[in-house]
Amino acid sequence: MSERMNVLILGGSKGIGKATALRFSKPGNTIFVNYAHDDFAANQTADEINGLGASTHLLKANVGRKTEVQAMMNEVKRRVDRLDLIVHCAVLTAPGGVFDISYELWEEALRVGSLSLLEVVREALPILKEGSTIIALSSKGATHAIPKYAALGTPKALTESIVKYMVLDLAPRGIRVNVVAPGPLDTEAYRSVFPNADERLKAAERANPSGRHITFDDVTETIAFLASPEAQMIQGRVIVVDGGLGVK
Repeated sequence: MSERMNVLILGGSKGIGKATALRFSKPGNTIFVNYAHDDFAANQTADEINGLGASTHLLKANVGRKTEVQAMMNEVKRRVDRLDLIVHCAVLTAPGGVFDISYELWEEALRVGSLSLLEVVREALPILKEGSTIIALSSKGATHAIPKYAALGTPKALTESIVKYMVLDLAPRGIRVNVVAPGPLDTEAYRSVFPNADERLKAAERANPSGRHITFDDVTETIAFLASPEAQMIQGRVIVVDGGLGVK
């Protein structure tokens, strides 16, 4: 990993994506923030990144659409000749059971939440070098059936599988790819799925063996470690960041 970093965050204007962008925002770094809809939130995030001394480029694109991914990545490649880190946080929030969600919405959820990772990395290959890192976000919903979470959890499960197969192509090039699966966090996506989010978050905190709730810093510091030279032999793994909550 180079001293100065070029970082691309997919779904980077809010939640874990924003927290990750801010974690890597320091003088000399270039942060590309992809987002789909909310211009106000994106500009606010850019202002915070700039305030920390990094250079920011906002990339408005629906990563579930191949042509928009190609245009976005052409812009990235026009500006930099190397990407040190890609973090995939993009999701389509569609609460409901499996039969509540239309076929068309299922397709969109899979494209945004999972298949977009393939297209972004495919387009980024010319500027991914030895030491570059790719990290995809997942959650408990990838391995457990959570009510109303089908269209978020299913793409996460597919992403975890895709990442394992990516290792076979990327590891020989010295490129790392892993998954980080945080426990419950107070994000817009979480609140859109769970109307009783406050109650659920408090219950998770009480149940956590570590005696506290999970923070954004817990997640972003894990991402930073996985992007560091010390983690160069960690490949294709799902790193759960939940303080032990999931062992119960």
